[in-house]
Amino acid sequence: MVSGRLMSMNRLSKGDILKVWSLDGCLMTRRQVVALGGSLLRPEESEQRTAWFGQIRQLAVHIEGNARHLGIVVGGGLPAREGIELAKTMVSDSHRLDEVGIAATRLNATIIQQVLLDIGIDVAPIIPTTTEQAAELLDKHHLVIMGGTTPGHTTDAVAVAFARDAGAGHCIIATNVSHVFDKDPREHDDAQSFSSMTFDQLAEITGIDEPLAPGQSAVIDPIAVGWAKKAAITLAVLDGRQIHLLEQALDGEPFEGTLIQ
Repeated sequence: MVSGRLMSMNRLSKGDILKVWSLDGCLMTRRQVVALGGSLLRPEESEQRTAWFGQIRQLAVHIEGNARHLGIVVGGGLPAREGIELAKTMVSDSHRLDEVGIAATRLNATIIQQVLLDIGIDVAPIIPTTTEQAAELLDKHHLVIMGGTTPGHTTDAVAVAFARDAGAGHCIIATNVSHVFDKDPREHDDAQSFSSMTFDQLAEITGIDEPLAPGQSAVIDPIAVGWAKKAAITLAVLDGRQIHLLEQALDGEPFEGTLIQ
């Protein structure tokens, strides 16, 4: 494992493992921020959903037990898409449609907040509506859960802004894909994954600084890419359906995913 910094950049085929950063990189000593994709809350099988929430609880216990501080930004997922589609029958303004999506993210954030409060985790008792407010709450609590903030900004972008405002040098994007791919692996069998890449390489795939349409999704939001590059915040993308991967990343251990710097 490379001491203190990050592994070299290369391109991998599906399933290869990335050793992202070492314990010498001091990830464990810093405040940490994670973006959880909204789709992770609603897998198709109810048993998987129950197991996933249980693992989130275990992760929270681990974070608090080690006196660390974690901010979690939750996406809107299916409730956001359904709400936006319903509103589209009467609403055409994209900012108004975004407000519907933001409400869905805060609903999902409240679900996770309450799941953790129910077992006595030190979670902020409110859902912050700005990243500045979230950073202040992270001073007082081991965990802060939030959703979206402003029309035009996805929860990926919010997570990057939260990391910036909280003084975290890394932001983990936990989604429903294992890596950043050069094209959609659901549609292309020959899609190639990246173990690590530069922001410029990522921008060639996702774009940069251009907002997504309401309800649209991408492996990483182009605005988040631009903000992370400007703030020099390292990004990691991993499969959030596998909570052990997220825990490995937060603990500074090797995990499977993509590193962007």
